[in-house]
Amino acid sequence: MALTEKAEELFLALWILVLIAFLLLRWEMVYLLLPALWLAFVAVFFFKPSMVVELERIVPHNRFLEGTEIDVVLRIRAGERIPSLKIREDLPEGLELIEGSTEWVLSLRKGELRELRYRVRVKRGIHEFNWVELDYRDPFGLFYFKKRFDLYTEIIGVPIIEDVPTPYSTRGTKVTVGPLPSPRVGEGVEFHAIREYQPGDPLKIINWKATARTGRIMANEYESERKVDVIFIVDASYTGELVFDDLIRAAASLMLNALNSGTSFGLLLAEDVPLWVRPDYGKRHFFKCIDFLSTAKPDKNNMIAYQVEHLIRSRFPAKAQLVYFSPLLTEESREALRIMSSFGYNVVVISPNPYTAVEPKSREEELALKLLGLQRKALLRKMAGYGVIIDWDVRKPLKAAVAEVTRA
Repeated sequence: MALTEKAEELFLALWILVLIAFLLLRWEMVYLLLPALWLAFVAVFFFKPSMVVELERIVPHNRFLEGTEIDVVLRIRAGERIPSLKIREDLPEGLELIEGSTEWVLSLRKGELRELRYRVRVKRGIHEFNWVELDYRDPFGLFYFKKRFDLYTEIIGVPIIEDVPTPYSTRGTKVTVGPLPSPRVGEGVEFHAIREYQPGDPLKIINWKATARTGRIMANEYESERKVDVIFIVDASYTGELVFDDLIRAAASLMLNALNSGTSFGLLLAEDVPLWVRPDYGKRHFFKCIDFLSTAKPDKNNMIAYQVEHLIRSRFPAKAQLVYFSPLLTEESREALRIMSSFGYNVVVISPNPYTAVEPKSREEELALKLLGLQRKALLRKMAGYGVIIDWDVRKPLKAAVAEVTRA
């Protein structure tokens, strides 16, 4: 609690009045102090709470599809009577308030529990509530209390996931040893080669005849007839900011497709500092990748070609299917596609057309967009030899663009 400016002026006036009465020896002037002293007494003993409160913020859960509307409830319980309390909620920038308010003024009795409710629309990303601010002033305006209470809540807006047909084939073979973590039954395993035993290999793959012949411990290597890995590569350059959310939704949709079909997949989020998630199976891996996509933001990365080449040489599995999400607006992003193709990978490009995300405001703008669209088509035609390129008009569903290519 602290004194307001009004209280400071009042107490200063009282002090000056006492000083004048002492100097003039007019003790009857002291009686003039009694109303002000009585006012201060009432304010201190009846309207100066110690602000003992319990706060709780309630949300249904911590993950929501972008665009979902949710109710947020702020629960407050008073440990004493509080005549008039102003409450202000910390609303993250990524949440759109669509109903109710995040500021309230209320009166609380001792032990009373109140629920304050408002509705927001969730956008993609991590949204952090950090505090609740309480502001109290007594009815006479003598004391005030203002404090931010730490109350942390985190929710994640995940991208909208659509039902999209698979624009690639995952049939192939993998060279592997030991147990095969395949989710599908009946897939064959054939002998591939003999190599030297390595620490950590299971004992059952030791080839004892080759070991006796060479004098070194040798092991069998097998080739499994099962789906190849899929690597999703997302171009996070700021040049594609207009269609970046579309890129993220497309990647999330095809990840769900891979999860449902039992295909192992990895993720390269080509930001300024690239994020690499090695291929794996399962729902936990899926949600891990979705969380990374949910928080992705376009930045000034202009090294995607270098990042792709480095990871191809050091991390990408052999014979993997690459799915590249990029508007292909920069020479760097197009160079990355050429590098993928030069290493012998099968590449499918999901390329949202940024010019279809712009609504022309004049005839001149409409003509300019048509010209840019024609230039883009000519450029994509030249790059068709590097992979299957799906030119996506973002005004239409992705599955329509994929279906057009897969039918051709």
